[in-house]
Parts: sequence; C-alpha cells; structure tokens
Amino acid sequence: MYSENGFRFFFYSNDHLPIHIHVEKSRKTAKFLLEPVELSSSRNFKASESREIRIIINSKIEFFKEKWNEYFN
Repeated sequence: MYSENGFRFFFYSNDHLPIHIHVEKSRKTAKFLLEPVELSSSRNFKASESREIRIIINSKIEFFKEKWNEYFN
C-alpha cells in the first residue's frame, strides 16, 4: 500500500477495529494503532526504528485513515 525508507505499510484484508496499520522491513514486523498513534506490537524492530516508523505514520496519518475507510467501510 505504501513504502518509505524501506518500511512497508499495509492492512490485511481481514483486519478489524481499532484502526491500525502493519509495518514490515526485512524480517521485522510491527502493528501501530492510528487513533492515537501508538505501538501495539513489535517483533525485532529497534527502538530507533519504532520512533522512525511513528514519525512516518504521523506524517501520513490522514492518508492511512483515508485508505482504511475506503477499504473497510
């Protein structure tokens, strides 16, 4: 759906509320809630990478919410 700095941001087709986004890079994964932006789970990301992901999400928050609503509503 969206990529930046090697991170891939996406939804699964069977995702559910609350609104959230998944992130992958190499063999690392994370899930961030979007309202408010908050780390829900993470596997193998360093704290610095999680901060970078949060910055990217905050800069694209309206885009991600719009895409969620287009797909799931």
